[in-house]
Amino acid sequence: MNLDATSLLTSLLVSSVGFVLLTYGRRMSRPPHLLVGLVLLVYPYFVASPMIMLVIAAALIGLLWLAVRLGW
Repeated sequence: MNLDATSLLTSLLVSSVGFVLLTYGRRMSRPPHLLVGLVLLVYPYFVASPMIMLVIAAALIGLLWLAVRLGW
C-alpha cells in the first residue's frame, strides 16, 4: 500500500462505500451487496495505484447494479 495522500484518500473513499454496502447487505439480507461491500473493504490494501482502485471499484459497482437488475 502506498502512503501518498492520493492513495490514502482513494482507499478511504472506496472502503467507505464498501462499509455502507456491507452494512446494508447484512441488515437487509442481500448477498450481492454484502459480497461487493466486503470486497470493496479489502482490496484497497493490495492495490497501490489510485486510478486502478477507482476502475476496480467502478467495475464492482457496475456488476452489483447488473446483479440487482437481473433480480438477485
